[in-house]
Amino acid sequence: MLSAQLGREVRGVVGIAARCACGNPTVVSTAPRLPQGTPFPTFYYLTHPAATAEMSRLEAGQLMVEFTELLDSDDGVRADYLRAHEAYLSDRAQYGEVTEVEGISAGGMPTRIKCLHALAGHALAAGPGVNPIGDLALKRSQWSPERCACDDPGAALRRDEPTAE
Repeated sequence: MLSAQLGREVRGVVGIAARCACGNPTVVSTAPRLPQGTPFPTFYYLTHPAATAEMSRLEAGQLMVEFTELLDSDDGVRADYLRAHEAYLSDRAQYGEVTEVEGISAGGMPTRIKCLHALAGHALAAGPGVNPIGDLALKRSQWSPERCACDDPGAALRRDEPTAE
């Protein structure tokens, strides 16, 4: 399923961090060092095709500019975003420290908005209230994991698979 979603072989996946209502993977957790040795800072990786397409649509619509202005002007959002960065690093550290990506999370955290895909992936995996920008991107999104309707007859079977914490 993941290879089909990504259109390539999966690398370094250590678990499914979030699923859509159909039970299909939405976010995977990826080791901080890929099997061939490459450092990989993006611990939470958005995989669901509809979710990734929607984040691309929002990025193309210049939503990152709006969110950057919010981050620059709102001390509370800035503090929450810093905490999101720290939470991300803590989650990833459970799978090993990689000096090449030490202190680097994803999506531009903690000082800028670089990738809504990464921020939404973190928000979906960590749950509401952890990543304020990811939460806002999901709120603006026309896609939702609660109302997803994947066209996959095997989806119900995967609902009982364990979810990575």
